Amino acid sequence: MSPPLTPPPDPNPRTPRLRCPPGSVDCQVHLFGPATEYPFDPGSKYVSADMLPEESIRIQDILGLDHAVIVSGGGYGMDTRHLCDTLQRFPERFRGVALLPADTPQAEMERLHGLGVRGTRFVSPRHGTHLPQISERVAAIAAELGWVTQFYPGQGELEGFADRLLELPGRIVLDHFAAIPASGGTGQAAFTTLLRMLDTGRVWVRISGPMRCTKEDFPYPSVTPIAQALVAHAPERLVWGSDWPHVNMAGRVMPNDGDLLDLLLEWVPDEVVRNRILSDQARDLYDFPAPSV
Repeated sequence: MSPPLTPPPDPNPRTPRLRCPPGSVDCQVHLFGPATEYPFDPGSKYVSADMLPEESIRIQDILGLDHAVIVSGGGYGMDTRHLCDTLQRFPERFRGVALLPADTPQAEMERLHGLGVRGTRFVSPRHGTHLPQISERVAAIAAELGWVTQFYPGQGELEGFADRLLELPGRIVLDHFAAIPASGGTGQAAFTTLLRMLDTGRVWVRISGPMRCTKEDFPYPSVTPIAQALVAHAPERLVWGSDWPHVNMAGRVMPNDGDLLDLLLEWVPDEVVRNRILSDQARDLYDFPAPSV
């Protein structure tokens, strides 16, 4: 049986009320296609219509963003061809995070670095066995290159992975609020674990994908207290991402990307802090240049 076609994103993002600072970065987008050139991995849980870099750039321009980080989509498994080709075409606009096999040669990772890759990503087995699990070897090479190591746990799985992640070298980025179940609030053990990880000074959290933490529709109200608590606890180790084009939203209301960006007005009401999250911290983490004055 073929995997389902993931619903498309809203093609008409609203112009947000939030004005992004210069050098702002969307720290997670996925790009796909053309399908005739880049087939989906047989193990993918979904397929997508073409979501091309030109369309992503159009959305970024409407939102007021200058850059984006392409996280190689799970739909492509550990095939980096699409990521590499896109980075070669748009070297100023994008950086990349790659899904890499545990036996990836160091020379290959150095080649990827030259193309603009600045991170590797591991996932919980719950997200698919065709995707890379934690590899101490790959993480060590990534740290030598100055990359981040990103990890996406299954919902509620953070506690089971925390200590192993903290044993890895370099900077760790936890995807989508570390998949903390929003319904459990800030008093749950998983959130306490997340704060402990942040307190090491080596862990960042991407406040993105609120729809991945709750079954609620926009504005995902149960996520707001978690976002605000993270901002109060460690605002200097947060970045933001849209998660465009929002794959695997079948049966749910597709969010509008202008509305998603405007959630930051409630999550991070302090403009100075919000601007650091959107620009300074994101550019430092993924090695984007300072904006031109």
